[in-house]
Order: sequence, then C-alpha cells, then structure tokens
Amino acid sequence: MILASNIFENIDLFNLLILFLAGIVAFIISTISGGGGALILVPFLNFLIGTPQTPPVLNLGTFIGRPARLILFWKHINWQVFWYYVPPALLGALLAGWFFTRINAGWLQILVGIFLISTVFQYRFGKKERSFPVKLWYFIPLGFIVSILGTVIGALGPVLNPFYLNLGLDKEELIATKTANSFFLGIAQIGSYTFFGLLYTELWIYGIALGLGAVIGNIIGKKFLSSMKSSSFRKLLIILMVVSGILLIYNQLK
Repeated sequence: MILASNIFENIDLFNLLILFLAGIVAFIISTISGGGGALILVPFLNFLIGTPQTPPVLNLGTFIGRPARLILFWKHINWQVFWYYVPPALLGALLAGWFFTRINAGWLQILVGIFLISTVFQYRFGKKERSFPVKLWYFIPLGFIVSILGTVIGALGPVLNPFYLNLGLDKEELIATKTANSFFLGIAQIGSYTFFGLLYTELWIYGIALGLGAVIGNIIGKKFLSSMKSSSFRKLLIILMVVSGILLIYNQLK
C-alpha cells in the first residue's frame, strides 16, 4: 500500500481518466479511418502533460493497444509488406532514441504536416483509388525513415497510408498490415525510450492509462469498420490525414 501510494503521489488522477477516455475516442477513429487517431492526440497530449513527455507516452499507449487490434485483424495481414518493412524499421527505431535526445522535431512535424495535407489533392478528394505507383521494395527505406520520424515526433501512422493505398491494400488488410508493422516497431521504440531514460514511472502510468483506452477503442472501431464501404473508408482516411497534417503544423506555428 505504501509503495502504491508513493508511485501515485505525483500522478494527477484526473489526467489518468482523461487519457483513458482520449484513448477510447482516438482509437475508434483510428480503426475506422486506417490510422491517425494517435497523431490527433499529439497536440492534446502536448497541452495535458507537456511536449517532451508526449512521444514516449503516446508510443507506449498505442503499443499497449495494438495486441487487441492484432487479434481482431490477424487473418487480414499482408505478410509480404510486413517482411519488407519491419527489419529496417527496427533498426531505425533503435537509432531514433539517440536522435530524440539531440534534435528539435518541430521542423520535421511541419514537413510531415504538409505532406499529409497534400493527400487530399493527390487522391482528388477521394475519387482516385491510387495517386502514384508503389512497389514492395519501397517499404525498406520507408520502414527505416518513418520509424525514426515516428519515434522522434511520437506518432506518424498516417504518413504510410498513401503507400499502403497505392500498393492496393484496403480496409481490413490495410489496418491489419499496418498494425503488425507498428507492433514490432513499438517493441524497439519502447526499448529505445527506456534505454535512454525517456520513460520513467509517471510516464509509464500515463501510457498504460492511454493504452487501456486504446484497447476498448479498437474493439468498438472494428464493429463500425465491417459495415463500411471501401469508398467511404478511403474518403475518411484522407480526411484524417489532412486533419492530422493541419494539427501538426498548427502545433508548431501557434
């Protein structure tokens, strides 16, 4: 009892509740729109717990929520994409912990935001199914680069969506493959944060609260996704990418 009281001594219980509810809402959105829920949480978490604490808490929370989504979508995973993406992504995530302690991610967020906003024009507001050709080997450099950026910024899932769409993945297959890739990347990210001392007791507790909400959000979101048309899924995916891009830019320029 004494140990538990010491652990929660510096924890704001109201923040824990807010993080739990935010996890539910964000990951319902993330499941039915192919990702982006975590990225939408970036400015919210910056305000709630502070900008330096956001990436570790956000990546821990999303990592905790991924096993539930993996179980729900396991049969839809595209394993070819997985094996091209994950090995270089693991390497990038291990290096990113070192970068995190030495660089300012602000300008990176602005560049990523511009790319995400541009997708609405690439896909002609959802009317086009594909905007540029993608081959499997593209996921080798993508895995390395996106894992570094995602570890530093805290959430970068929507950036990969155009590449998944242009490869021909849709709905359940896109979400399942993306989740499998992200799960193993998350192991390296959490290990990297821990090794460099970026995750301490308070942030572990915040991340767990967010992650438990994410588990519930994934389960609820799966029910909505099964009844959604591919065209509706694609439009929602684009909307989320644009909103995520605007939030990233706004968060840096405000």
